[in-house]
Amino acid sequence: MFNNIKLALTGMIFTLTCTITLTTSVSFADTIANLPQWQYQDLPKTTSFRGSAVIEDSLWVTGSNNSVFVSQNGGKTWQDKSLTIELTTDFRDIELFDANTAIVMGIGSGKDSVLYKTINGGNSWSLLYENQDEQGFFDAIAFWDKDNGLLLGDPVDGYYVIKRTIDGGKTWRRIQAQNIPKILTNESAFAASGNSIIVGEHGDAWFATGGDSASIYTSEDFGETWQRQSVPLYNETSTAGGYSLAINHLQQVFIIGGDYKQRAGNYANMATFHNDQWAIVDTGQHGLRTAMRCEGLVCITTGKNSNDISFDGGLSWRILANTSAEKNNHGFYTLASNQGLFLGAGAKGNVAIYSFRQ
Repeated sequence: MFNNIKLALTGMIFTLTCTITLTTSVSFADTIANLPQWQYQDLPKTTSFRGSAVIEDSLWVTGSNNSVFVSQNGGKTWQDKSLTIELTTDFRDIELFDANTAIVMGIGSGKDSVLYKTINGGNSWSLLYENQDEQGFFDAIAFWDKDNGLLLGDPVDGYYVIKRTIDGGKTWRRIQAQNIPKILTNESAFAASGNSIIVGEHGDAWFATGGDSASIYTSEDFGETWQRQSVPLYNETSTAGGYSLAINHLQQVFIIGGDYKQRAGNYANMATFHNDQWAIVDTGQHGLRTAMRCEGLVCITTGKNSNDISFDGGLSWRILANTSAEKNNHGFYTLASNQGLFLGAGAKGNVAIYSFRQ
C-alpha cells in the first residue's frame, strides 16, 4: 500500500503573496522573505492544549481542565465552550465534522476516558461514550466521515484496544485481538497530540507507537485487520518512538516522534516510506516532534520547543522561527490545518495561527 502513491491532491494550492505561488518556480530566498508570521491568540495561560481542529473559519482547541475554545471567524475572536461536568479531564483529541458538530476525547484510566459530543458549536455537550474497562485508556480518535471512525486505546491483555464505530460514535465494537499483532516489550502509544492514529482514503488507517521501539501499524480495511512495521525513529528509551502521523498531498505517510524526556535531543525524529522501505527524513533533528500537517506542498511539523517547515511536501525541511522576541522558536503540542491555515496549540495557553490565506 505504501508504495502505491496516489496522485489525487488532498491539500489546496494557495499563494504566499499576490505574486508568489508554491507551485511556481521562484527562488528559495524569495519564498522565505515572504513567509507569514505566527499570529498568537489570547487564550488562558493556565491551559495546556493538546487537541486542535480546523474547518474553513471554524477553529477549535481542547486541553486540560475540560477546556474547549472555539473561534467561528478564523481566529478574530474566541469563545469558551469548556465542559461543566463532574469529571475533570484533559481533552487530548477532537474530531470536527462541521462548524457546529464535534467529538472531544478525554483521557484517563477506566471511566475517566470519555467521548463527548456537541451539535451546536459547543453550547451544550452530551456524553457519547464512556470506557468501561478498568485497564483501558484512550489515546486518539480518527474518522473517515461523520459515521465511520476508529478509537485507539492502550494495550489490554497484550493487544492494543482498537474500536470501530459506524454510527458516529454512538456504539463501538472492539477489533478482535487475533487481527492485531501482539505488542512488543514495553511498547505503548502516546496520547500527545491527537494524531497518533490517522485515516486515509479507501479505508486506510495507521497508528504510531513507541516505548523502547518505534512502529507503525497499518490497516487497509477500515481497521478490521492490522500489520506492524518497524520504523527508524529514535527509540532507545521507554518514552521514545513514534508519537504522531501525517499524510502529504501525494498520500505519502510520515511518522514523527522522539523522546519527551529529551525534547531538544539530536536524534532521528521523522521517517517516511520510500523505495519500498521506511527511511529517515533529514529535518535538521531539532528534537521531539508531536504533530505534522500539510497544505498543498507546504508542511509544518512541531514540538514544544520549535517548528520546522517544508515547501516540497515534507521531503526537505528548515527551522521555522518567529520574529517575536517573546515567542521566538517556541512550538506546540498539536497542529491542525485547512485551506491554507495552520493552527498550533500547546503549553501555557500557547495558541497561534499561521495562514497563507488571502
